[in-house]
Amino acid sequence: MAGTRVLYSSRLRNPRATDADGRFAPADGGWAVRVECADLSLIGDREENQDRVAVAKGPRAALLTAIDGMGGHSDGAKAAALAVETVAECFRRAPQPVFDPQGFLHLTIGKAHGNLVQIGTDLRLDARPRATCALCLVQDGYAWFAHVGDSRIYHLRQRRIHQRTRDHSHVELLLQEGLITEEEIPDHPMRNFVECCLGGNFTLPGMSVGSSRRLEPGDILLVCTDGFWSGLDDADVATLGAGAEPLDRSLRRLAEKAVRNNGPHSDNTSAACLRWLG
Repeated sequence: MAGTRVLYSSRLRNPRATDADGRFAPADGGWAVRVECADLSLIGDREENQDRVAVAKGPRAALLTAIDGMGGHSDGAKAAALAVETVAECFRRAPQPVFDPQGFLHLTIGKAHGNLVQIGTDLRLDARPRATCALCLVQDGYAWFAHVGDSRIYHLRQRRIHQRTRDHSHVELLLQEGLITEEEIPDHPMRNFVECCLGGNFTLPGMSVGSSRRLEPGDILLVCTDGFWSGLDDADVATLGAGAEPLDRSLRRLAEKAVRNNGPHSDNTSAACLRWLG
């Protein structure tokens, strides 16, 4: 169920310590996390919802997760549920602030992949549970992205798309080579062909783990499955959380528009987001 939550963590404890930008830091070296967040998952026109999204929050960090169980393979919903549980457990066990954000994201995706491989070992390779994923870790005034497949991460600033991840998909390769346009992706006959995913064989999938991105107050971070972004253009996505609209209401408005635009055969449509309050 969608909902907006605002997290205020503990106060700064050493007002004389600052970073290179002159910001005050607490004595333990971590930065208090203040975010507004929301998440939503709609079944669309499918018989089963094989998406899972989550917002995990701690006193010093927050983690957005979007998992899309691949419906063309067995137990897509089971794969998504196991992956999101694995990610949540890794976050719960990690000391905060996370010492090595990129390493944490890489190991977490590897753990989720291993767990999906394990539940499919008795199945034919082409029938094993698989999923795509997108993770966004926020702490210390920065964000780190990691993803596998065509689940996406967006960084919005001042009602514009500041950055987004690039899909591990055939159509993304065509886009990067200039053979198709962004507008042609949703209707391309090979749109659903991903180059890598969680699960399947034992080899660790290709993943993109980005470097830190500095946040400004009011920035919005969004993780979503392809059912969400494929039904929206960039101008739509950029309206998330704009003006006085609450984040949960804004997210639902966009998700329902994506379902309508993708109908009558819309996919599961899911997203989680947060607004960095500074």
